[in-house]
Amino acid sequence: MLRRFVAVVVLGFAALLTVLSGQASAEGEQIIGTLQTGRSGPIEGVTITVETTGGDEVGTDQTDSDGRFAIELPDGAGDYVVTLDADDLPDGVILREGGAERRITVGANRTQPVAFGIGDGSLRQASANIEILQRTLEGIRFGLLIAMAAVGLSLIFGTTGLVNFAHGELVAIGAVIAWFLNVDAGIPLIPATVAAIALGAVVGAINELGLWRPLRNRGTGLVAMLVISIGLSLALRYVLQIVFGGRARAYVSFQGQSATSYGVIRITDKDLFSIALSLAVLILVALMLQKTKVGKAMRAVADNRDLASSSGINVDRVILFVWMLGGALATLGGVLFGLSDQVSWDMGFQLLLLMFAGVVLGGLGTAYGALVGSLIVGIFVQVSTIVIPDETKYVGGLLLLIVILVVRPSGILGARARIG
Repeated sequence: MLRRFVAVVVLGFAALLTVLSGQASAEGEQIIGTLQTGRSGPIEGVTITVETTGGDEVGTDQTDSDGRFAIELPDGAGDYVVTLDADDLPDGVILREGGAERRITVGANRTQPVAFGIGDGSLRQASANIEILQRTLEGIRFGLLIAMAAVGLSLIFGTTGLVNFAHGELVAIGAVIAWFLNVDAGIPLIPATVAAIALGAVVGAINELGLWRPLRNRGTGLVAMLVISIGLSLALRYVLQIVFGGRARAYVSFQGQSATSYGVIRITDKDLFSIALSLAVLILVALMLQKTKVGKAMRAVADNRDLASSSGINVDRVILFVWMLGGALATLGGVLFGLSDQVSWDMGFQLLLLMFAGVVLGGLGTAYGALVGSLIVGIFVQVSTIVIPDETKYVGGLLLLIVILVVRPSGILGARARIG
């Protein structure tokens, strides 16, 4: 089953990337980025300049209280040189590999992120172990965000066999709903998030009742449903672009926080809250699976759907609950990801491959496997930035997936399958 799942995922992504090639994804051209370190937090007041390769200045901007900058490109797509003014960096913050200059290529109608290698000089001089500890904490936070969405993806696969490429859009839809409630409607972020979670569960139910259940009742094959999920993913993603726009945007609340020291590590209050909330929610999900009737029914359907149905379990009702739970968890993961980074129309697609990596790495169809696999992926991705640029850090998570599957093809918590 694992080999089939991996093959389907690879073929699905190949088809998805083929369809995506050459399509526009933003309103005009723009260069964006964020300057922050684990100890200093967001860095404000640093000048960023964009020039053409011929030396003509295109635009300039200073980082805001969240460490973010955004520069429009009136000349359109092309090659540009992005320069950071190192003199504006605060004391104790130093440039790492790559220096203060980046050469990038911006595609037509694209928002192009650029990252500068900066760090805390005192941290680098103190000990490599402290830096690894700091990155591990960041990885735990990121891994828990991935796990929040990956648990729903794994449960949907376990109960229906569907490899849902549109699951990333549930993440983005939830984050966008919370953004509109928070920014446009003026609702504080916490109640806006609660409302968005409820709406995310409704979106999940609409997916099941309006599309997937009718397809199952018609006897549609899983490969055909995979292709449909790719089409649904594309449709939802570009509807989000039309509604939300191509620019990344931040929530009103809890922005620009400075990191607080906890011994040798530093973390912002919002990131600490994100870790605590993610752990609490995932523990509640685990208890629900083990202790409640609906949780036991979900595990029974995942083990053997026909046997569960003959035992009196309403399989359709269980699958509907799984979709609602998956939509709610994806929404919460999207809001927390948007809080730590920014909300964008394609944020779900950015996380989708890492979600699949976490699910496959931990073991197919199990919520606990998705949690363990996602934590490993998140930690490895963040710790790997010690030696590789931030722009390529997601590649490390996929390489880790390959290495572990070579050693244990069934995944970390997956059951070994007997062939023949």
